[in-house]
Amino acid sequence: MLKADCKKKNSSYALLSFNRSSMRDKLPQDVYFALLKTIEKNEPLNPKLANAIAHGMKEWAIELGATHYTHWFQPLTGFTAEKHDSFLTIDLDGDVFERFSGNQLIMSEPDASSFPSGGMRSTFEARGYTAWDPSSPAFILISGTDATLCIPSLFFSYYGEALDEKTPLLRSCEALSKAAVNLLHLLGKTEITHVDPMVGAEQEFFLVDYELFKQRPDLLFCGRTLIGMQPPKGQQLEDHYFGAIPQQVMEFLETLENQATLLGIPIKTRHNEVAPQQFEVACLHEHANIACDHNLLLMELMRRSAVEHGLKLLLHEKPFAGVNGSGKHNNWSLRDSAGNNLLDPGSEPKANLQFLLFLVAVVKAVHDHADLFKASVASAGNDHRLGACEAPPSIISVFLGKQLDEILSKIEQDEKHYQSEANFVDLGLSRLPRILIDNTDRNRTSPFAFTGNKFEFRAVPSSIPLGFPNTVLNLAVADSINQICTLLETNLQTADSEQTAIMQTIKHFISESKPIRYEGDNYISSWQEEACERKLNNSSNAPSALLALISESTSSLFDKYSVLTHTELEARYRIKLDQYIKQLSIEANTLLHLIRGYLIPSALSYLHLHAVPETCSDSVKACYKSVDSVLVNLIAQTEKLEDDLVQISTFDNDVQQADYFASSITSHMLSCRTFCDVLELKLGKKLYPMPSYHDLLFSFIK
Repeated sequence: MLKADCKKKNSSYALLSFNRSSMRDKLPQDVYFALLKTIEKNEPLNPKLANAIAHGMKEWAIELGATHYTHWFQPLTGFTAEKHDSFLTIDLDGDVFERFSGNQLIMSEPDASSFPSGGMRSTFEARGYTAWDPSSPAFILISGTDATLCIPSLFFSYYGEALDEKTPLLRSCEALSKAAVNLLHLLGKTEITHVDPMVGAEQEFFLVDYELFKQRPDLLFCGRTLIGMQPPKGQQLEDHYFGAIPQQVMEFLETLENQATLLGIPIKTRHNEVAPQQFEVACLHEHANIACDHNLLLMELMRRSAVEHGLKLLLHEKPFAGVNGSGKHNNWSLRDSAGNNLLDPGSEPKANLQFLLFLVAVVKAVHDHADLFKASVASAGNDHRLGACEAPPSIISVFLGKQLDEILSKIEQDEKHYQSEANFVDLGLSRLPRILIDNTDRNRTSPFAFTGNKFEFRAVPSSIPLGFPNTVLNLAVADSINQICTLLETNLQTADSEQTAIMQTIKHFISESKPIRYEGDNYISSWQEEACERKLNNSSNAPSALLALISESTSSLFDKYSVLTHTELEARYRIKLDQYIKQLSIEANTLLHLIRGYLIPSALSYLHLHAVPETCSDSVKACYKSVDSVLVNLIAQTEKLEDDLVQISTFDNDVQQADYFASSITSHMLSCRTFCDVLELKLGKKLYPMPSYHDLLFSFIK
């Protein structure tokens, strides 16, 4: 039975994806091969072929039950967007038929007036366009009995400004491919035609009971708890991590994986995470563009699947205080057109000069643009996560592992010999052979770590799209590869051998990027002091980190490769700053709502119900008075928070508002929370007006 189910699952893989197999079945042969050239080699698609492609796509979609189509795009909201149109058409005689033309496939015009533009256009200028991205497969999204053909698309303004996540990502992929191919050609690999950035995302998340969720206004409005006393047991015993997955969650995961399988989303791994009711799913590596699309689609499937099973998905970076937050570890590598992983060190890393060139290119990229890497993951939610409970710190650094770090150090010091041996572990059991282990351990505290044959960008928050962090990563690496090519070309002309020229180049970039490498514990306080000596940025909040988006170096980098203009970068800065302000404003007002509407009335009820007669002992009277004292302090802190929100309206611009939220309002919110949590303990379960952490984090225990 299980074997049959497995075969059925495999046969339905990507059934709802217009992938190469579906294209081959539905498109004329010449059209199919022309489209493949566009996908694989970035060759322009002949517009004359669009009608044939649209017809084949429509026939495929209708056979699978689709009645509508939409250009599925990624505006700068952190979510996806879609406007559905039916295939229905009426001719001059009034006859109804289904039609989908090449023009409808290639471009659409949704109303763009309400999407964020960061000041690039006025609200009354409503025109915006979506353009089909042929490199990402169209798919059919089923909701209830409805099926819609979704066409992954770019989104841009009337004047051509990029208004989405996908456009700069695709441009960065092209820049990276061009640079990497150039380097490989210098190394004699002239048969390589393109290089693709490959991404495999690890998506962390929490699940809570849906009925309990609805009783928490903070979770409902903010995605995280603003108050809540931590239960006696949290994650101290580490008994949830990799433990048996609860039945209710397994049912959710089965639904999720079935839907993902149909859409061609390659979920590989599922497991319990560290915190109670925290979990993770991870996907196989795909081209960065497709992986980013799939991650956004996966998050939507997770939301829907959770509701089907009476659960609520929480993607916020820190929904609960005192336990681990959630990230989206972005595993990144490079694959050439022959299928080789350029970040695979092989059995002898030092002998693999090509690997070392690409390795130092990535390290140099992070070194040169660490502030930009930090800005790409900065958000109100990530401010709560970074540097706490196993999350990486706010200081960007690179971890390579003992073996690679020693190799780079010896190359820098001109040491000619380095003995590298395979690492084995003997478990002391006669029935088990010696086990070959990786050439590096993992550093869970590092924000950017090499993990065997890929880099893991661990600072990426769980709730955001992967597009912009990967745009930054691709672009920064492309720039460092081009710097390597320039120096290598010079060294090849002057050195006595190709190997000498390559080693000279590697040594130069090892020395230049050395300050960004750190092999230790990123949590210890001495690292912050050392990072300061190395002149590494330690911006403490999102508003300060986001300034890197409008720096001269960032503008120069993006302009050099025609990925985003200075105007488009500034717009993204304004949008992210505006989102930060709005998010914290919602949180502050929600906290006031909880205090004024829930906690203060409950505390007054307690005082009314527990009037203490004079004959009571002093300890009982003290208990009663302590509630009164906490309530007085809470009201005083609440009034300070209210004054803060009034003060915000007096500032002239969003930069001042964001800084005030970061410096003053968040501090007063924490002060309010302290008294709210003490009050929860004193009120008791009967009078506390909402589900507690105990209820929310242990609801799956049967």
